[in-house]
Amino acid sequence: RRLQNIWDVHNLVMSVTVLFHFLTAGCESWFSLASAILGSPCVFSTAAQQRSTGDECGPEDPHDEPKHPLSDCAIKHKAIKLEEQVRDLTERYRKALADSENVRRRTQKFVEDAKLFGIQSFCRDLVEVADILEKTAESAAEEAEPSNPNPTLKKIYEGLSLIEAKLQSVFAKHGLQKMNPVGGKYDPYDHEIVCHVPAEGMQPGTIALVTQDGYKLHGRTIRHALVGVAVESQE
Repeated sequence: RRLQNIWDVHNLVMSVTVLFHFLTAGCESWFSLASAILGSPCVFSTAAQQRSTGDECGPEDPHDEPKHPLSDCAIKHKAIKLEEQVRDLTERYRKALADSENVRRRTQKFVEDAKLFGIQSFCRDLVEVADILEKTAESAAEEAEPSNPNPTLKKIYEGLSLIEAKLQSVFAKHGLQKMNPVGGKYDPYDHEIVCHVPAEGMQPGTIALVTQDGYKLHGRTIRHALVGVAVESQE
């Protein structure tokens, strides 16, 4: 602004000088001086300079203003939110991993049980054949007494005994075992009471006799044993 004022004073002095020469030297001298002044670009550059100065001093483009960075508080808040999201996702991942592991174990157990107990129904039917074979062998044993000299009946009994022993061996090979509960405690999961017998020399509540053998497949009862339980005799 100070330079602008000086420039205005300079122009005023030049104008006064032109007027003085006009009054003292006449029109020709004034013309030459005016031409010299008008030829100088400094006289009429004031307005342009003012406009340029005004443009330079004008408001800056708001788009050129530097963006303010996030404050420390905002950054910490955002970091805390990100940490919470990470913890939440980590917890979800652990739960999903545990669920998938449980599903895998249950599926594996189901497959193993299917392999072990897939023949359960077949074994139930097969033990009935074993019962018939056992009763037949017992009947042949009664007939093949030493008092009976029939060699054919004796050979039949021996053959049935071998078949029965082989069948029980095959049962054991595949996890099928016959129960032997006589003298043991009554278990409702393995035994079914069909009668009560006097406890003669036996503790009450124990199994005194078996009318039908029970079987287990890999520790699981597939047929309950029909038993008679000893009870105290009432006189």
